[in-house]
Amino acid sequence: MVRQRSNKKKGGGRESDASRDDSNETNGQPTPTSSAMNSRRGSRAKSRGKSTPLGIKIIAGLGFVVASLVMVWLYWQQTLANMVNTPLDVPRVIASDEGSIQQDPDRFWGTYRPGVYFGMKTKSPQSLVTGLMWFTQFSKERPLPIRHTCEQGDHLPRYGWLMHNGKDFGSQEIVDKNFTLTTEFVKRPGGKNGGDWTARFTGKPNKKSSNQTLVSLMFYAALDGQGVLEPTLRENRIIEIHGETEELGHFIIKFPRSASTKQSHYLRTYSPGLHMLKDTVARNLRMFPYGANRQFLLGLEGEDIRYKQYFPDEEPNFLVQQVTVSLPFEIEVMFESSSFRKRKVGLNGKELTKELDKHKVDFEKKFESKFGLTKKGFTANQIRVAKAAMSNLLGGIGYFYGKSIVKSQYNSDPVQYWASPLLTAVPSRSFFPRGFLWDEGFHNLLISKWDQELSEEIIGHWLDLMNAEGWIPREQILGSEARVKVPNEFVVQRNENANPPTLFLPIQSLLRDTKSKRNKLFMDYLRHIYPRLQVWYNWFNTTQTGPVNWSYRWRGRDPTINNELNPKTLTSGLDDYPRASHPSDQERHIDLRCWMTLASGVMSEIAQAIGEPFADYQTMYEKLSDNKLLGELHWSERGKMFSDYGNHTQNVALQHPAPPPMPKPQPGKRPVRPPKLPMVRVLTSKSGPSYKFVDTFGYMSLFPFVLEILEPDSPYLGQILSDLNNAKLLWTKYGLRSLSKSDPLYMKYNTEHDPPYWRGAIWINMNYLTVRALHHYANVEGPYKKVALLRYTELRQNLIKNIVLQYEKTGYIWENYNDITGKGQGSHPFTGWSSLLLLMMAENY
Repeated sequence: MVRQRSNKKKGGGRESDASRDDSNETNGQPTPTSSAMNSRRGSRAKSRGKSTPLGIKIIAGLGFVVASLVMVWLYWQQTLANMVNTPLDVPRVIASDEGSIQQDPDRFWGTYRPGVYFGMKTKSPQSLVTGLMWFTQFSKERPLPIRHTCEQGDHLPRYGWLMHNGKDFGSQEIVDKNFTLTTEFVKRPGGKNGGDWTARFTGKPNKKSSNQTLVSLMFYAALDGQGVLEPTLRENRIIEIHGETEELGHFIIKFPRSASTKQSHYLRTYSPGLHMLKDTVARNLRMFPYGANRQFLLGLEGEDIRYKQYFPDEEPNFLVQQVTVSLPFEIEVMFESSSFRKRKVGLNGKELTKELDKHKVDFEKKFESKFGLTKKGFTANQIRVAKAAMSNLLGGIGYFYGKSIVKSQYNSDPVQYWASPLLTAVPSRSFFPRGFLWDEGFHNLLISKWDQELSEEIIGHWLDLMNAEGWIPREQILGSEARVKVPNEFVVQRNENANPPTLFLPIQSLLRDTKSKRNKLFMDYLRHIYPRLQVWYNWFNTTQTGPVNWSYRWRGRDPTINNELNPKTLTSGLDDYPRASHPSDQERHIDLRCWMTLASGVMSEIAQAIGEPFADYQTMYEKLSDNKLLGELHWSERGKMFSDYGNHTQNVALQHPAPPPMPKPQPGKRPVRPPKLPMVRVLTSKSGPSYKFVDTFGYMSLFPFVLEILEPDSPYLGQILSDLNNAKLLWTKYGLRSLSKSDPLYMKYNTEHDPPYWRGAIWINMNYLTVRALHHYANVEGPYKKVALLRYTELRQNLIKNIVLQYEKTGYIWENYNDITGKGQGSHPFTGWSSLLLLMMAENY
């Protein structure tokens, strides 16, 4: 249309010029002199009068067209660039006020700070934040070991929740070097601002010699954006904190005096961020005389006004009450909402003890009702470990708020996502205290069994993070407390990179658990999540498809990298698990195809349940679950296994390049040997890679089995069950190792400094899926029913026995387990998907 309008305008111009020229010749206004020269000059003038405007207008028209096209292109590029941080225009699953005091008062307060040993906050973007720090007086360690955030470097013998109901009660035990600290809390509803809660901290010596230990406990309150905190002081200690925020209204934090208190100190200051709280405390410790032996204690200095040098306009937002106590001790901190006017008795002392005892009894009853471990014959110690596994998962649920840093191919630089809330469990309070998309599906397999409403809320929060394209950033680093734990190279999330859509696992589980009776609330929930699941599902089917029909390929592998033995596939969640040695666009990834099979089946089931068209999803599910087609694309006859396909060779190794020649020695000086160059990958054979199946037997080969895609009479199933208990492959007496012991990359470093991760270790999430699948095939008719039952019984027992044993030995549940010794390794405590131990014990799949 632009071109047509421009041409029409030019045509009109030509017509007008011609008319004017014809008129001049007809009327005949000859010049006084009509010589030949003048005639020629006039002819040129007439020629210029006809052609010059036409040329200019053509050029102008073309320029306008080009400029218009450029503008359209630039507009489109900007639109594409903006897509990465534009929210999906579909109603949110979790309404903006759904977690507020008015909508959900019972869950408004919680231990929503998984990265600290103990802390309470609200489900609010600008929450009042409370927490605990402590240290032992007269410590010779430097820097002073102030406990605050959960750190593996603290080398605590054990810590973690022993009971936590995910709502209003928890009891945690923290074993430090000289004493054991128990942290407990109870909430009590009342008023219109979230009610009351009280925390109790109890300390007992680990041995008689520890009785002389003096411990300084520092309980604090901090504002994360808005509000007022004012202390009531008496004799260098805070008696009460009076505060007010928009959501909590007026409140009081009380510090009843403990008989064990030797000295009290306090701090009133400003902190620029929650991640700076510990540093702020450390900077404000001073020496105070103690006792008659000229000893000195470290205590907080009181009013700190030095911050005004750097933040002259800021008011104090950080109050700390320090009590130095002898062992044993018992300290209580009470939060009371001023809107709770019908409070008959304070939640402290005997009243608190009564409430704690009641909640403990209720927890025990619900736990046995849900999981029946006593009926199954488990010992008291085994049940204690199972309770700790689930309680740590629930106690590790955090509420985060902030902006992710994201980038697409259309952004020259990373940009900020929109400000988002996220309620999520975390894999590890010490090492990964933030949300991970692929972990969260596994977490909610257990959470949904304990508290369906809580699980639905968590899944809804994750789906609300979806952008206009249908992409969800796979790692959520929201807020300063989360950001400070993440290396810079992992902060930016790229929108071409997926993560396994594991949220379909707990949704599938909820559908199965409610199949006989689905109430209106659950049906409404399905209707809420369905539009977002549609967009997410479509995003996978448009961005992660493979080179041939019905195939899929993870994005994010780097074909140019030369320092990795096998370029990682972080997007798959299996990181360094061996894929095709030379990444290319022609790869076919078996695990992603199986995830999409699961997703298709769940989408079809949801659509049928809520009365939406389901035929397309069902057709897709039937096509992807077709065992014949699956075999054509991914079964390696040579390896007798399901496999990836790609440009591959096993003939690769990491080697140091030849060093440069030695420089000529200078007279009188020793020659300096050049340092070794970093290791790079090299081919160890003249024959390079070729396109073929990647015959690497391990977790990847099991995906059609663990996601229950194989038919009960499939010969593929028979082969997998036969291989499963082969000790030369995956079988160990502690669980299934991630990569066959006979594979060339088994336990090989992927770079000069990166140890193996998914190359032999025993991971509980994949072992859980295997146990669940064995249980499934042991309970459906087919030729492999008996062998499936046998494998199920052996594998389940091996896993339970080793996880419990390692907990007893080390005090922790671990990220993964050594396939040779069974010892826990990696980050700890790791009560994300490793807490699936409980479902295996309960046989609740």
